[in-house]
Amino acid sequence: MDATHEVFNQPAPLSGYNLFETNRPLRDALKLNAPHLQSAPLEHLGAVVGTAEMQAHARLANIHTPALHTHDRFGRRVDEVEFHPSYHALMAAAVGAGLHGAPWGSPHPGTEVEGICSSPHVQRAAGFMLFTELEPSILCPISMSYAVTPALRGNAAIHADWGPKLTSLWYDPALKPWHDKPGVTMGMGMTEKQGGSDVRANTTRAVRTGSDAWGERHEITGHKWFFSAPMCDAFLVLAQAPAGLSCFFLPRVLSDGSRNAIRIQRLKDKLGNKANASSEVEFHGASAWLVGEEGRGIPQILEMGTMTRLDCALGTSGLMRQALSLALNHTAQRQAFGKTLISQPLMKNVLADLALESEAATALAIRLARAFDHQADEHERLMARLLTPVAKFWICKRGSHFAQEAMECLGGNGYVEEGGEGVMARVYREMPLNSIWEGAGNIIALDLLRGLRKGDVVAALAHELAPARGVDAALDRVADALPARIEAMATEAEARRLAQDVALAVQGALLAQTAPGAIVGAFCASRLGGDWGHAFGTLGTGVDFDAIIERAQPH
Repeated sequence: MDATHEVFNQPAPLSGYNLFETNRPLRDALKLNAPHLQSAPLEHLGAVVGTAEMQAHARLANIHTPALHTHDRFGRRVDEVEFHPSYHALMAAAVGAGLHGAPWGSPHPGTEVEGICSSPHVQRAAGFMLFTELEPSILCPISMSYAVTPALRGNAAIHADWGPKLTSLWYDPALKPWHDKPGVTMGMGMTEKQGGSDVRANTTRAVRTGSDAWGERHEITGHKWFFSAPMCDAFLVLAQAPAGLSCFFLPRVLSDGSRNAIRIQRLKDKLGNKANASSEVEFHGASAWLVGEEGRGIPQILEMGTMTRLDCALGTSGLMRQALSLALNHTAQRQAFGKTLISQPLMKNVLADLALESEAATALAIRLARAFDHQADEHERLMARLLTPVAKFWICKRGSHFAQEAMECLGGNGYVEEGGEGVMARVYREMPLNSIWEGAGNIIALDLLRGLRKGDVVAALAHELAPARGVDAALDRVADALPARIEAMATEAEARRLAQDVALAVQGALLAQTAPGAIVGAFCASRLGGDWGHAFGTLGTGVDFDAIIERAQPH
């Protein structure tokens, strides 16, 4: 029987390319923020995450989602989550790239020491973005390990034992005591049913039971409503102690090999983030050790939140780049009305607009990472405090709108959950996560207001914008207006607008230092000058669409 049709005009999947070498905006951001950075590790990682083999692992880890086993076949509680082998392959790759703890193994951030990365947080940030393009779900335990490691310094004995294993490049998923493993990962347990972001409402209790080599030992009784990656080796959790809310180190397996009293109630059925296990747990007299000063749990959580909020900005920036790359790959091959989609004037406007947004997000996220490499510098310390909520709010807030527009570039192919084009649907479902996690928009905007009271933020912001002065009139006008707006900020209701405008001003200033004139002019005219509509693809006349699109191409 003859075939009823011939398959043609279907784009080849985006695979087998180096995500780092083809990402010019990222490479230019690194030149500005870490000019002495050795690119070889990122080139290697970019090649690995662009392979068809790793893309297959990402697909399989999302199709074969985690499964909870509360009991074994004999009726004994085991509280284990089973993952597909592809999940472990992805975790091994991320840990092997040092995305979970490499900066904490670099003792000289901001200095030039032979054999030691001088910008470990920037290098790790770039790697985190590249890996996000492959698979963001598994990066939850990676991000938490990164965030909680420095907090362990609040308990010197635990830090001495666990610190080296948290920076190890070995991934071992087995439930074993820490001393029997070459490397470990950590998670966090903060929120409860009744409190959410208001962790002061936590009811979980800690009762001191004695002391040992790790200090004050406690029994933890209570619950956590969001307990992500429950198969990590240990967790930092919040619980009420006599002096108030405090931070505790809670291992999954105790040193004698016995399981700690962590009961996994169920796994969350989430919109996206499917490969990662997010759970609800109860603690039934679980053993834990105090980390830091009793009653100082909130400040410790805020410090860890700063690191995870950086990762939210990095993760969304990586997802933007992935969505843009998929849209460019599809439109460059797909024919309609006698020519490729990418040749159509309206599509050029959409793609160029998406490219501007993606490059601006990359520039801001990498700039924020630079601040963490230079915390001894007062300006960088203030920039970390200011730009963390700004970047987390604005980049993450733009993500879902970005993904929807990029999906539309693929038409119906982008909406299906199958094959190479199905990656776009996965990206779309993932996008809202970073905007919600680690503080939704209002929480982050309020954090910005608190940050404005830390030091001379107005002077620091003026210094940050100074290199771009005179480049664009619209950028200058926004920069001129910001000091008075910050000084006069009197109501919470204005905080979101301020976060948006600070983000746009800093993005414009960064692009003025890293991007070609076509990028800078189009960004400032649209985002700062008002020559823009209310949807992507509404850039004004005179924009060099071809130059912007060419710079963004993943090939």
